[in-house]
Amino acid sequence: MICECFAPIGKTDARVLIVGSMPGAASLAAGEYYAHPQNAFWRILFGFFGRPLPRDYEEKKRLIGENGLALWDTVQSCSREGSLDGNMRGIRPNDFEAFFAAYPQIRTVLCNGKTAYDLFLGAYKGEDKTVLRMPSTSPAYTLCYGDKAAIWTEALTEALKR
Repeated sequence: MICECFAPIGKTDARVLIVGSMPGAASLAAGEYYAHPQNAFWRILFGFFGRPLPRDYEEKKRLIGENGLALWDTVQSCSREGSLDGNMRGIRPNDFEAFFAAYPQIRTVLCNGKTAYDLFLGAYKGEDKTVLRMPSTSPAYTLCYGDKAAIWTEALTEALKR
């Protein structure tokens, strides 16, 4: 199946970019980033900002834009069966040079998982960003929620200070 990423979310004055690899099957079907009910991404983010987790996707997108964040993926398109990053073939990366020209205040990139980190480093050759490999929020990554949330909280706290 051919998969294509979603448009970025966030305002052009964002200071932190969070990148995943490619939306999974549940997200692609829903047309929403991190739509799988067991993915911890939105739970961690809303917890970080001390807000209850909504069901409404528009409210989730507002949280991104209102807090100096942007959200996108490293892969523009690929073929993949299922949702696992290891099944991606024919990967075409996103154009991060153009993205950062449109979002010039981004100083930190938080990569949601090892694949997103590796693909981002392969796609963006600039050295002007702090790039961190974060634990994947996917349920396939078995680190417990509390540990994931603690690592993300520390990284977000530092990144939003920059």
